[in-house]
Amino acid sequence: MVFKKLHDKICDLLFPPRCVVCDRVMGGRDNGKGSCADCRDRLRLITEPRCMKCGVQLKDDESEYCKSCKEHRHYYDRGLALYEYASVRNSIYRLKYSGRVEYAHFFGREMARRLGPAIREWGAQALIPVPLHSSRQRRRGYNQAAALARSCGKALGLPVEEKLICRAVKTRPMKLLNAKERQINLKKAFIMLQDVVKLDTVIVVDDIYTTGSTIDAMAKLLKSSGVKRVYFITLAVGSGV
Repeated sequence: MVFKKLHDKICDLLFPPRCVVCDRVMGGRDNGKGSCADCRDRLRLITEPRCMKCGVQLKDDESEYCKSCKEHRHYYDRGLALYEYASVRNSIYRLKYSGRVEYAHFFGREMARRLGPAIREWGAQALIPVPLHSSRQRRRGYNQAAALARSCGKALGLPVEEKLICRAVKTRPMKLLNAKERQINLKKAFIMLQDVVKLDTVIVVDDIYTTGSTIDAMAKLLKSSGVKRVYFITLAVGSGV
């Protein structure tokens, strides 16, 4: 216990906890709260009503599916996201491009805490983070989806399969493409590296859900390899209708 307290103090001195919203250094340990008092209410959770397919928040209580899911077939079975994208946009940017991998520890735990009941109901045997191309991961130093999955998996007691699938093609940045271009961009982007015969149900983990192209590409590959059910969880999702 004494050693742990000393370890925590040293870590706080070398890597002081920062607010995941404004990135300011917080005084003392954050006690798992992740954000400073001024920012605590700025993260907007996705609440009901949600699309029964992609999990985006709906404006109409009478609707079951968002416009996109009504019009397009998805390979995944169902998914959920934690936050509205607009409220966490800057945090995700720093997580991905400014080396704030420590954000993933808090966000992964929050995904487990708030999405845990649904995750347990799905009965998945593993979490599978969306992989980065090796060149992009070397440049970034880590895969933010894998960091989220590890934190979430640890909280839920679920294994994380990081070496099951690799991104074989260095795709163009998805944020620059429309829905059709995203599908073309991801064609044959992923390949299986290991057998999935022991996996019946899995959950794909990513940071953002936009059109679903990335999750669909992963789900299509997994199902063609023998997985029966593929769900997903993401940190954020855009607005619904």
